[in-house]
Amino acid sequence: MPLLFGKSHKTPADVVRTLREVLIILDKLPPPRLDKDGNVVTDKKYDKALEEVSKNVAMIKAFIYGSDASEPSGDHVVQVAQLAQEVYNANVLPMLIKMLPKFEFECKKDVGQIFNNLLRRQIGTRSPTVEYLGARPEILIQLVQGYSVPDIALTCGLMLRESIRHDHLAKIILTSDIFYTFFSYVQSEVFDIASDAFSTFKELTTRHKAISAEFLDANYDTFFAQYQNLLNSKNYVTRRQSLKLLGELLLDRHNFNIMTKYISNPENLRLMMELLRDKSRNIQYEAFHVFKVFVANPNKPRPISDILNRNREKLVEFLGEFHNDRTDDEQFNDEKAYLIKQIQEMKFSPKEVKKHKKEEEHPVVVPEEPARVEESKPGPSGPSTSQQQ
Repeated sequence: MPLLFGKSHKTPADVVRTLREVLIILDKLPPPRLDKDGNVVTDKKYDKALEEVSKNVAMIKAFIYGSDASEPSGDHVVQVAQLAQEVYNANVLPMLIKMLPKFEFECKKDVGQIFNNLLRRQIGTRSPTVEYLGARPEILIQLVQGYSVPDIALTCGLMLRESIRHDHLAKIILTSDIFYTFFSYVQSEVFDIASDAFSTFKELTTRHKAISAEFLDANYDTFFAQYQNLLNSKNYVTRRQSLKLLGELLLDRHNFNIMTKYISNPENLRLMMELLRDKSRNIQYEAFHVFKVFVANPNKPRPISDILNRNREKLVEFLGEFHNDRTDDEQFNDEKAYLIKQIQEMKFSPKEVKKHKKEEEHPVVVPEEPARVEESKPGPSGPSTSQQQ
């Protein structure tokens, strides 16, 4: 039986060993329960073990950060190196993350700070903790799953974002099925969790350009099938953030193949034309920055050209009065003028004219737009998203 309640040791090796022993005991003890009156009932051993975990975690943090009043000495650097090696050898990190929901608030914060500090630690060009996590992807998966537990979601988010600063660790998450759980987490009913999860999601898809582009290209259909749900979300924040991120993804030069696929799909164009008339001006503005990519494409596929051509007059009129109060946004106004000019100059080819005459003789019936979309349009009549005027 380990000396849980004895005198604290001060060497890194002893502190880490004691922490590991306490964590093993805590894992075996029954968790708190509710009595018939709804009061929380805990075992004294459980409470004492929690107290010992908090104390030893605080000691590890003190070893790492030292005294605020003094500069790190040579002895301190050696001490931290010894501590880090003991943490790796004892496999304490996965145990801490597994039992994170049981810890007290301050202890959870301390675990997050310890984890992130070890991640930033380097020996020459090596990052030992990055190597440690790279060999144990289950730890990263545990951190992602932490978003499903409200009490630890934000702490796990901090550790995740520190982890994915390293391309190797980001790739592990991107190529795991666990990545797709973010599409649920970013729509959490708890605002702080949804926002934090979206920050991590954005980092994963934008920080390491080449890796992200490779992932999006290889998983285009799966990714954008789920991303479409975010763009159609009833939650305003989710829609706005998703639209803004979509614009960033499409305009990044690393994502040229992804952009080409996305702006070749007429359904995507129709969605952006609907969002241009959303009730929210912010949604309209973000939709504009995606819509412009469709129009500016010099090699528009036939279905895209058809929609823009058939709605040419309405689009020109609509854009002419679109967000005219943004007089101080020079870039926006230049882009809007460019789009209007591009649309005005669009013309059918002779073959297209002949075919459209035939289509007019045998028109295709297109379902009417939902009433919700019609109600959301600002000011003048917006462009039709169908292929008929």
